[in-house]
This record gives sequence, structure tokens and C-alpha cells, in this order.
Amino acid sequence: MALVDIERGDGYAVLTLNRPDAMNALSAALRAELAQTVRTMEADPDIRVLILTGAGERAFSAGLDLEELGSGASSVGDAVEVEDPVTALGQFSGPVIGAINGVAITGGFELALACDVLIASENARFADTHARVGVMPGWGLSQKLSRLIGISRAKELSLTGNFIGAEQAERWGLVNRVVAADELLPEARRLAEDLLSVEPDMLTGYLKLIDDGFAMAFADGLDLERERAADNAGISAEEIEARRAAVQARGRGQSG
Repeated sequence: MALVDIERGDGYAVLTLNRPDAMNALSAALRAELAQTVRTMEADPDIRVLILTGAGERAFSAGLDLEELGSGASSVGDAVEVEDPVTALGQFSGPVIGAINGVAITGGFELALACDVLIASENARFADTHARVGVMPGWGLSQKLSRLIGISRAKELSLTGNFIGAEQAERWGLVNRVVAADELLPEARRLAEDLLSVEPDMLTGYLKLIDDGFAMAFADGLDLERERAADNAGISAEEIEARRAAVQARGRGQSG
């Protein structure tokens, strides 16, 4: 049985963590298979957007497989140093949509934060239990979470280990929106198709500009934007006019 199911759409792929009986816990084998699957998707020119979700409705991922760690079959250090799926997701050049179908706990929470956009089902819950388990995060949670929801909320969440539900996660800006469980994947697919409808080079180029600038001081990010905007000189007036008409037509069809 594959630990990561792959469903290919037109321009995107849905990757499903497939250990529902173990709440999609991130065993060494699942981490390795997910990292390799993402690298395979990056090498496929037909796949430009990923959707990442978990099997079942209980869990997106319960984090590292504590039973495996407790048996000595793998170590906490391996999660950072060996077949790191978070790094693999960060190296995917297109957007990654996290479709959070259930609990996302600790390492599973870090995996969710590796996605560019999060959509949650009403069953989603988030918790950072690193402080209660007694291990430091190694996949970026301590830095990403505070930048998403504010440092005070991040401190509360991480230093208590308490859960927050989907609606609170939406209020705090952790997820873009909450939908019914049976609408989660259809909504993620609709977003993937929407992303794929922009100018192809912009899908990757603009995403990289946002990410690269976010990692810098604000003034440096502005300098980076000006530097990359120099490429606009190569766009013809005819191209701009054709795209302007398409944007206007699309805008008239949207209610806001």
C-alpha cells in the first residue's frame, strides 16, 4: 500500500498521506515517501500546483510517529536530517495548498505550515505540543507561526500545547477559510484551477518573489521587488492589452 496516494488533475496533483489507522503519523517511511513524491512532482512539467491532505476525516497528520520513536526504530534527529518532507515542499516551485481535513499536531502542524495556502474542514484542529513532548521544533514552526498569527498568539499556542479549532484558526489568520468536510477537496481543486489560470511564469515567479521578500527585512524586500520588476520591460503593449481585456472580463463575472 502506498503511504502517499497520488491523484493527478489537469496541471495539479493531490497528495494524500495514507496512514489513516495511525492518524497519518509521520513515520520514517512516510516522510521519505512524501519527500520523494514531492521531488517527482517538481520534475514533472505537467504538475504546477500541489494539494496536500490526509486520508480520512480524523487527522491531517498527528505528527511524528511517537510509537516508532519510542521503539528506537527512528530518532527525533532523523526527522530533521533525513528525508525531510518540509524541505522538499519548500523546494516545489509552484503553490502548495494544504487541505486540512482533521487534526494537525506538532510535526503535522509543521507540515501544514509548509504549504502556501491552508483551507480547513470543520473537523480541523491545530496544536503545537513540542513543549509538552520535550523536543524543539526543527521544521520551522517556531518562526513561521508567529509571522502568521502574531507573536503573542504563537507563544500562547506553543507554550501551552492547547488545541485551537478550525473557526478560531480562521479568525487568527492561520487558515484562509473553513468549509464543510465534504467540500474540502472540491474547494482545494477549485483553488488549484484558479491558480493555474494566471500567466504560467507568474505562478512561480510571483510566488518566489513573495517568499524571498518575506524572508528579508522590509526595505530589502522592496529592493528585491524593484530588481525583479525590471523584467516587465520585455512585455509588449499588445500582450498587456490582451491580458487587460481578459482581466476585465473576469472581474465582471466576480461578485467580490
